[in-house]
Amino acid sequence: MSGNAQRGPQGLDAIIVGAGHNGLVAACYLARAGLKVLVLERMPFIGGAAVSRRLYKDFTYSNCSYVCSLLRPEIMRTLELPKHGLQVIPYEGGCTMMQGGGHLALYDNHDAMRREMSRHSKRDAEAYDRYARDVMRQCKFIKPLLMREPPDPTSFKPRDIKELLYLGQRFHQLGEQRMYDTLRFWTMSAADFLDEYFESDIVKAHFAGSSIIGTALGPRSPGTAYVLLHHYMGDIDDTVGAWGFARGGMGAITSALGKSFEASGGTIRSAAPVAQILVKSGRASGVVLDDGEEIRAPLVISNLDVRRTFLKIMDAKDLPDDFLNRVKNFKIRGSSGKLNIALDGLPRFPAIPEGSPSTRGDMHVTDTLEMMERAYDDWKEGRWSRAPYIDMLIPSQIDPTMVPDGKHYMSVFVQYCPYELADGEWNDAKRQGFGDTVINTIAQHSPNFKDLILHAEIRTPWDIENEVGLTEGNIFQGELTMDQLLFNRPVPGFAQYRSPVRGVYMCGSSTHPGGGVMGAPGANAARAVLKDLGRTQAA
Repeated sequence: MSGNAQRGPQGLDAIIVGAGHNGLVAACYLARAGLKVLVLERMPFIGGAAVSRRLYKDFTYSNCSYVCSLLRPEIMRTLELPKHGLQVIPYEGGCTMMQGGGHLALYDNHDAMRREMSRHSKRDAEAYDRYARDVMRQCKFIKPLLMREPPDPTSFKPRDIKELLYLGQRFHQLGEQRMYDTLRFWTMSAADFLDEYFESDIVKAHFAGSSIIGTALGPRSPGTAYVLLHHYMGDIDDTVGAWGFARGGMGAITSALGKSFEASGGTIRSAAPVAQILVKSGRASGVVLDDGEEIRAPLVISNLDVRRTFLKIMDAKDLPDDFLNRVKNFKIRGSSGKLNIALDGLPRFPAIPEGSPSTRGDMHVTDTLEMMERAYDDWKEGRWSRAPYIDMLIPSQIDPTMVPDGKHYMSVFVQYCPYELADGEWNDAKRQGFGDTVINTIAQHSPNFKDLILHAEIRTPWDIENEVGLTEGNIFQGELTMDQLLFNRPVPGFAQYRSPVRGVYMCGSSTHPGGGVMGAPGANAARAVLKDLGRTQAA
């Protein structure tokens, strides 16, 4: 090895802390480059937030992350994930149900989508082409940056100057008007952005949902237009913006990553929580586990969020004070809850025609921006939303392997739910109250829903933090606002996956380009490590 790094006494080159999807992606790339890599996971199973678990009889839950789209196709190809069992099944539709009956259906066929929108507004149907074109233009600008190391704008290193020139050239190629549009877009609220295209409440509400998922912001908050775009950058079978189910649940992704890693000679240890990253003479020397075991390696790559990495498992004396202060100020706010529900049959939704493909994708019950904003107001006051935004799916319609014959599984992602309640700590009664609010909201649109419930797992941000290890239960490991993107993510001057301590790297979603089951942070971090070692390309 180069870069003044010597293998530890156990013969290891690198230790990955955390077997979430980004940690596994980084581990795969490093192992394929010939490094001896050990992944340490605190839980008895791998996957982090991307797991499939049987918590009730023979039902398989995707009990945290629940949908596959953002996973970069180049990562899937390089790591041969389909060979290791990953199969992604595209949505067949989607819909938003209306409070007074009726619905807006979502179709993957562009013409069918326009016809559906014209039922609500002919003007909006005409505007849809312009909207889709402009969002796609933003996608095309951003997507090449996802798998690149962001530049440091204060650096005069040739590599940073080259990246700044690349970014500037891409920006200049947009043309004068599109340059203005792009700058506006990155700082706009989703509500303001959608108002420029659509007039119908239901149409705006349907598209605005993507702007608040996992985010401690409302649709009228500046910056939420970018969050909408972040969710739009998915890619399944070369279809941009497509979403799908991982067959067998989201754990199928991390299972495939684990198999790819082990096929390259890597080792995973579960039930091995890391207590501290060890530093000697200003550089990483390994880790110590909760039980006191020390494991030595010259490289330690953390898949934990930036706060947990530097405030929990590193000694403050090993880090500069100004860096620690910036880490403390990095915004990671919990705003999301999750329910996993075992059902005795398929719920009926009278607003949707029987047999419609719109139930075979994500379904929502918030039909105006005002409802979303009021739900956000509840969160700001320290309570769960009384009329929450719900993103619910019944993946067992497309993937029957997740349930016994004749049964179904529903995944329900909820905005908003606070990490800290205004009236005290979370307890069983409050957790059940939150779950009842969500279930009652769904039941308003499905008369037989409650009668079908066999089991419900209810997870608040507090539960997600304590079970998964995400600070405040924030699914993105930090909010996707302009002040926390590109060379500001997670900390200015340290946005290139390196830390102030030599040999300590970051590969989680707190780094560029952010959250979602994307894998780009892990792949980019691995490339940074290999570059520092003088190995520019994985095998």
